[in-house]
Amino acid sequence: MMIAAATAGLLVAMLIVLLRAIAGPSLYDRALAVNSFGTKIVLLIAAMGFLTGRPEFLDIALLYALVNFIGTIAMLKFFRYRHLGVASTAKGKAESGL
Repeated sequence: MMIAAATAGLLVAMLIVLLRAIAGPSLYDRALAVNSFGTKIVLLIAAMGFLTGRPEFLDIALLYALVNFIGTIAMLKFFRYRHLGVASTAKGKAESGL
């Protein structure tokens, strides 16, 4: 019963975070809200696995947590540098031997 209540609480928290992601005043507030939403999804997957008696859901939750972390880092790098690859400057070409 307690896990079902926690799941309902997670759904409410996810709705609140989703509203923050839509109406966030800055880009970084939205990025934080999306990361928080992903973390709540990980918790929801783990709780659903516990409720249904399927422990393999924890593996899925861990994989989703890693993807969420890497996605957040990539998103913040893109916001800062406006690209995800190596800079195409003369210095970058000289270092790579091109």
